[in-house]
Amino acid sequence: MTDISSATIAELGQALRAGRATARGLLEQALQNRKEALGAYKLWMPDQAGRAADLADAAFAEGLDFGPLQGLPVSVKDLFGLAGTPTHAGAPKPLPASWEAEGPVVAAVRNGLAVITGKTHTVEFAFGGIGSNPHWGTPRNPWGGESHRVPGGSSAGAGVSLLEGTAVAALGSDTAGSVRVPASFTGTVGVKTSYGRWSLEGIVPLSPSLDTAGVLTRSVADAALAFAAIDPVCRMPPGAVDPAGLRLGVVEGFFEDCGPGVAETVRAALAELEERGAEVRSFDFPELAVANEVFGKGGLTVPEFVAFIENELPEFKATLDPNVRSRFEMFGTVTATDYLGRKMRLARAAAAASARLADIDAVVGPTTPITAPLLQHAAEGEGYRTHNMAALRNTMPGNMLALCGLTIPAGLDGSGMPVGLQLLAGRGMDERLISIGLAVESVIGPASRRLGTPPGI
Repeated sequence: MTDISSATIAELGQALRAGRATARGLLEQALQNRKEALGAYKLWMPDQAGRAADLADAAFAEGLDFGPLQGLPVSVKDLFGLAGTPTHAGAPKPLPASWEAEGPVVAAVRNGLAVITGKTHTVEFAFGGIGSNPHWGTPRNPWGGESHRVPGGSSAGAGVSLLEGTAVAALGSDTAGSVRVPASFTGTVGVKTSYGRWSLEGIVPLSPSLDTAGVLTRSVADAALAFAAIDPVCRMPPGAVDPAGLRLGVVEGFFEDCGPGVAETVRAALAELEERGAEVRSFDFPELAVANEVFGKGGLTVPEFVAFIENELPEFKATLDPNVRSRFEMFGTVTATDYLGRKMRLARAAAAASARLADIDAVVGPTTPITAPLLQHAAEGEGYRTHNMAALRNTMPGNMLALCGLTIPAGLDGSGMPVGLQLLAGRGMDERLISIGLAVESVIGPASRRLGTPPGI
């Protein structure tokens, strides 16, 4: 039997097309794999998934092939509209029915005859990098074993759904790291697409100037297939480039103030790439200073989120998660002059960063300087604020400077928690970045080999 928990998307696709597996059979495995104690899902959809699996099998029987996700289980962050199902966006009550409308990203998954298993938990309105949610509970990171470690946010349930074997790809969104942080914390792969690459229609906004849609998978090889299935431009999955000759720029600031074992794990992976001929050198990235300064003042996210809530969903303001409300209140009053000034500064910095990146293939460093903390240390107050800022420190420049990003599992720290290696490239370089990621994975190996199995699975 083809095991959905360990097989790649390519292997599952081959089994389906050769008649060695069925979409219904794979779904039955996914249903059995679900671990409610991990709390990945806000809405579990076995009946709808069953109908989708039967449709995929019927298409296979007629010789119809709609792409690499046909018949495979996919989870969707509860920020994306799904027709006929409520969208909570992490809030305590459903949003208006208009937010159930499906956008192009979900449509691509549907049109590819993937099997949507359910809607995964998110931080309320996607505003946080830890993954906590006091309204619905915080999913458990399977790498924490008996301890409740956070899954990363805001796509909090996405990586968990992959590890428990209920999905082989998970849709998420990324405004400051909300795909890459949970991928890093859970030892999975996360793709942050370039701004504007994937439509934001049908996705509840946090910051329209920075929001991007993305996908999490268990390997870069899986990510290449999922990306090609969803992307409106790419027609063939990107292939690996030769790791020899890759030019990788190390930003030393990304390695500062890291938790035990984080920087060391990433540097060890980079050393392996050097042994295979990659050029790994220090890279000066002054535009980071602009990104850090603007982000520290609330960036564009806070004023745009405040405007959205005040104008579109004012009735949700009173019940905001205290961790969300604190930033709402702290940074919410921004003059038009200040807001537009921030946008202009970031636009100039993004243009300069893009020109600077032309000299290398990608910027590299730890995806996050910390590994997934215990929930009790990061749930509220100063503990939350400290861990949240740390979790987003290395990922937010990807959004602030209009870059595309990819995180790959690099290994485990001394506590047995995953460490991610982040690659950042210029806007529009998505296929090239995935090709670089494939090259990295060909050298250091996929997570299944480099990390092993989470103790909580």
